[in-house]
Amino acid sequence: MEKTPHDEKLLSVLGRLIKWSVRLLAILMVFVIMMGVVDVGWTLYERLITPPHYILTISDMLATFGAFMAVLIAIEIFINITIYLRDNIIHVKIVIATALMAISRKVIILDLDTTPSEYLWGIALIVVAMSVAYLIVQRHGSDEGDH
Repeated sequence: MEKTPHDEKLLSVLGRLIKWSVRLLAILMVFVIMMGVVDVGWTLYERLITPPHYILTISDMLATFGAFMAVLIAIEIFINITIYLRDNIIHVKIVIATALMAISRKVIILDLDTTPSEYLWGIALIVVAMSVAYLIVQRHGSDEGDH
């Protein structure tokens, strides 16, 4: 089927709408990152002023690590958005790396005492699958056109 001039005009308008939407997402993601940094600072402050003062327990450190990782994941998502804006391509390698970071955050803050073994096996399978996918893309993919 042939494209008509109306199809081309519609696709052009929709393309511009998507670009502006992605720009808005980038702006909103910067706001999320800034709020995340404030949250990391606040979490650390609260943990340090709670008795015993100026001492972080293991659970305090895990809560702080979780907050740090959430900000780093938001930064990775922002990088994905900006690369999409620049190249108009979704880079699979960066998306997989972001997913690996997200599942790593989950593993770091996981409470092994209360987590069922089926859940742990599921997370382990996800980590292995994402690692293999990253390895494949790293070895056989290129930086341009991975989508």
